[in-house]
Amino acid sequence: MLNEFKQFAMRGNVVDLAVGVIIGAAFGKIVDSLVKDVIMPPIGLILGKVDFSNLFLVVKDSATPGPYISVDAAPKAGAVTLNYGLFVDTAISFVIVAWAVFLMIKAMNRLNRAEPPEDVKLLREIRDALKK
Repeated sequence: MLNEFKQFAMRGNVVDLAVGVIIGAAFGKIVDSLVKDVIMPPIGLILGKVDFSNLFLVVKDSATPGPYISVDAAPKAGAVTLNYGLFVDTAISFVIVAWAVFLMIKAMNRLNRAEPPEDVKLLREIRDALKK
């Protein structure tokens, strides 16, 4: 059983998947930082010094009514909030990741359309000649 697990874990696909997950997690952190630290501050500044990560709507006040100074303060006080600013941040992160994946797949497809080597062409010609 241990040997079977070892064979499974050391397959190329499993190792490739593990590498992909690790790189994807790191890429996600980079995109999060890009959105929160680089993209959203200028957009917030243009829109009148708005911090998107701190935009929320109070759905139900707590026993001590607001205003609440932050997204974190409202739930701590017992209020129910709709955190639409965090949603905007997450949606922008998703779009950036989706765009990066699109560009990567597009590049991979371009590489796959490359001209086959001469020996492959020759073998295809021989195969086609033998079929006739």
